[in-house]
Amino acid sequence: MTEAIRKHDGEIEAIDALLRDSYGIAGRITALPGEHDLNYRIEAADGARYLLKLHAPGEADDLGMQMAVLDHLSEAAPHLSVSRALPDRAGAASITTELRGPRTARLLTWLPGDVWSRSAARNMESAVTLGRLLGELDRSLEGFSHAGAKRIYGWDIGRADMHLENLVFIDDAGKRAGVRGILERFVNNVLPRLEACPRQVIHNDANDYNVLLDAEGRVSGLLDFGDMVETWRVIEIAVAGAYALIGTPDPVETVARLAGAYHAANAISETEAELIFDLVCTRYAVSMCMAAKQIRDNPENTYLLVSQEDVWRELQRLQRENRKVAIARIRDACGFSPIPHAARVERWLERNAHDFAAIIRPAVTKPKVMALDLTAMSSDAEAWATLDADGAERLIDERAAQAGADFAIGLYGEDRSVYKGDAFETASVGTRRTVHLGIDIFAPAHELVHAPFAGTVAFIHDDAVDFGFGPTVLLEHRTDEGDVFWTLYGHLSRQSVQKLFVGQAISVGEAFCNFGASSENGNWSPHLHFQIVTDHLGLGGEMHGVGVRNQWQVWQSISPDPSVVFGFSTPASVIVIRDKDFLVRERHRRIGRSLSIAYSAEPLKIVGGEGAYLIDEAGTRWLDMVNNVCHVGHCHPRVVKAAQAQMGKLNTNSRYLHDGLVEYSRRLTALFPDPLNVCFFVNSGSEANDLAMRLARAYTGNRDIITVDHAYHGHLSSMIDVSPYKFAGKGGEGRPAHVRVAEMPDLYRGRFRSGDADAGRKYAEDVRFQVEALSAEGRKPALFFSEGILGTGGQLPLPDSYLKHAYAHVRAAGGLCLADEVQVGFGRVGSHMWAHETQGVVPDIVTLGKPIGNGHPMAAVITTEEIAASFANGMEYFNTFGGNPVSAEIGLAVLDVIRDERLMHHCRVIGDRLMDGARALAERHSIIGDVRGYGLFNGIELVRDRETLEPAAEELDFVIARMKRKHHILLSSEGPHHNVLKVKPPAPFSAEDCDRFLAALDETLTELTG
Repeated sequence: MTEAIRKHDGEIEAIDALLRDSYGIAGRITALPGEHDLNYRIEAADGARYLLKLHAPGEADDLGMQMAVLDHLSEAAPHLSVSRALPDRAGAASITTELRGPRTARLLTWLPGDVWSRSAARNMESAVTLGRLLGELDRSLEGFSHAGAKRIYGWDIGRADMHLENLVFIDDAGKRAGVRGILERFVNNVLPRLEACPRQVIHNDANDYNVLLDAEGRVSGLLDFGDMVETWRVIEIAVAGAYALIGTPDPVETVARLAGAYHAANAISETEAELIFDLVCTRYAVSMCMAAKQIRDNPENTYLLVSQEDVWRELQRLQRENRKVAIARIRDACGFSPIPHAARVERWLERNAHDFAAIIRPAVTKPKVMALDLTAMSSDAEAWATLDADGAERLIDERAAQAGADFAIGLYGEDRSVYKGDAFETASVGTRRTVHLGIDIFAPAHELVHAPFAGTVAFIHDDAVDFGFGPTVLLEHRTDEGDVFWTLYGHLSRQSVQKLFVGQAISVGEAFCNFGASSENGNWSPHLHFQIVTDHLGLGGEMHGVGVRNQWQVWQSISPDPSVVFGFSTPASVIVIRDKDFLVRERHRRIGRSLSIAYSAEPLKIVGGEGAYLIDEAGTRWLDMVNNVCHVGHCHPRVVKAAQAQMGKLNTNSRYLHDGLVEYSRRLTALFPDPLNVCFFVNSGSEANDLAMRLARAYTGNRDIITVDHAYHGHLSSMIDVSPYKFAGKGGEGRPAHVRVAEMPDLYRGRFRSGDADAGRKYAEDVRFQVEALSAEGRKPALFFSEGILGTGGQLPLPDSYLKHAYAHVRAAGGLCLADEVQVGFGRVGSHMWAHETQGVVPDIVTLGKPIGNGHPMAAVITTEEIAASFANGMEYFNTFGGNPVSAEIGLAVLDVIRDERLMHHCRVIGDRLMDGARALAERHSIIGDVRGYGLFNGIELVRDRETLEPAAEELDFVIARMKRKHHILLSSEGPHHNVLKVKPPAPFSAEDCDRFLAALDETLTELTG
């Protein structure tokens, strides 16, 4: 029995009786905290849990509203994790009772999870999932209205102006002044902008006692609708953010991620996004006013003190943030430009760059510059740290001279984290500013600085006292659209700056100041720090010259790359490396969620490759067993060298004569029997298959296509139409009228199985059936699509003679036959160069892709002279990049490596080793149902029962995840049931790699099956 219940004799008995009599429930009763209501957790004897609420008297409208909203949500959003009302035995949603006076009782479903305030699992995902839940909730409440929600309510921060009169209850003068400033800002700046924002009923109290989290820190439930009110929608985000940020390392990041998730579920406006930061501060101010007044009125109610000790501390943390940066970060998280006009300023700079004057005037018109790696130099004790200013200057000059450069530059985006000075200290809680926002130009002291375009002096600052980095000047400019921005000039000569005054007009090309000497420049070698500024953040001349790495997308908007002003022939900026979470978010925003990410639960950031291995940002080597694109090995030096050499000579389209293109077409067609001796070059397997279909239609005059079930032939619209894997799957629109689908010849699961010597002919009968079905409609096939081994079908080798019979049926009807070698060509099958050769057939058209360029985007169509001639019908065929000189040289290098490194034979030997090893594992692990393939194109099918062939898809997911996490081996699934382990590594996959894979698979299957 809890302390709260002991205080009132008989309460537990009364509650027990209430539950038994009214709801037919008996169980353990635990008191929970509440400001006005009495709340109890009920743990019934059958294990079920409930929440019993005993509402205080005098809250009829409030209670009616809470009951009404749950009814509304049960219809509008039954999926949301909110409590659901349970009726009593008589069907009533509430009943009256006596407990510490008259009460209204309601029984609700119990939501699992720990209260946010007590959960050790809370993390950034907590804020994200809370934002998503609240966004979905408010979207569901858009049409909800209730008289009880129209109240004037002290906890509605949309009415924060009411609390100005409560300031007198805050005893501490410093706190009182801080709260007054926030409330006055609300009245003068926030409220007028709120008036234009949407209003609706909101939950209004997603505090850390009303939000539940699961073991992974994700939100599992939202409690207590007693604070609901009709107000401005954005207040929902602010209230939740005020609680979610408590104790987090970076409060603005927490609020921003919450707001971004809300926006993704329920889009908000730019105005709403800009108000969130001020509204979070307002929530804290209101909380302090409410607490001060209520504690004075009711000092014994300890619930009023819950979280109040955090409020002032967190409010002070927020007040230390740069408000403009905080707003920019929230805007960015919601998908808006961090600085609204920044993109327009950048476009203005691009449009007008041809008119800019040179900032410094070297002897040559087009100066050659050397990019100076200041980070490396500053961390090199011998080269930099031990030098005095004169020595450092000489070193920079010497390196520039060695490079034949007119002067050296420091790069935009460079990491300056090696510096430990206060100038790089916290820009936000828990962060350091380390990424360079400008370009440094190293030149002799007193070098003249010219204005690149006209402006006026806006700020002059000398930080001699603070950091000793010398004077800084900001010139203000205005675009033709009226957008204001600034150019910043740092490390200047003090004497030259003393001649300037704020408001002074500076004309284009005017020399208005000079470089400072080392003695007035923190002992740096003389240089100019030049920076574009779209918002000086209220800092004026103290504007930061370095930004925060994990906020780089925001700082890029505040200070865009100034390279456009200089027009150097050498890159003056670098890409700032970001973490995986950011890259995932940006991919979703910038590239589209339909572009999948491998291992999405734990994505990899790959920065390098070598042979059969990929290398991540931490230097971890991952055995790549799914990448048949880099066929001869990641970054094969011979292929890389060929590409570099040709790129340095020429790359243009194929309209011009080029020896490499002709030689490559000769070499490539020599790998096929007559009459396959004509090439068309394109850029991808999808393009190749699309062109092949056009060739077939031109030659036959027919339009209909026959394809094999579950096949995939490309992402173009024309190829989606002939890919059952796509058109019959999720998001597909079904089989088009011009496409017929032949039965998949599956010797493991199909109608005819291994051991049936005639299975190939029998499966091909369905191709005949499709031909006859077309004939019955007065139509004929143009083309029959088939791979030599069925990839998406589950790594399925074709039954003997299948293609021989299928081709015969199609050709008898006047159609052509295509072998799709995009996945399996170039010796991967081990016994032959092309997979279709294992069937003893010669297709009319062959399409090549993926391995053809070892990662370079190229592909080809191989066909006969007769078919090619039919395509020359007057409509010119041209492909800008297909067959360009660089692609031709890469293609030749790939063929050379396959030949010289005997990779076809290697694929056969290692493939046999792998399949023999996998079949040996099948003798110990019954979950392996089938092992199949040719060379290094293999499938290992997992089943729960070898008799029923029940697919073991979930088990395969475990295997793939475990092999990745524990053994650093990359695999993926295939097949209609997603239960086939797909194996197609780069061809240099070695015997040692094979044995490592088999040992890891053995261990993983043992873990799986116990």
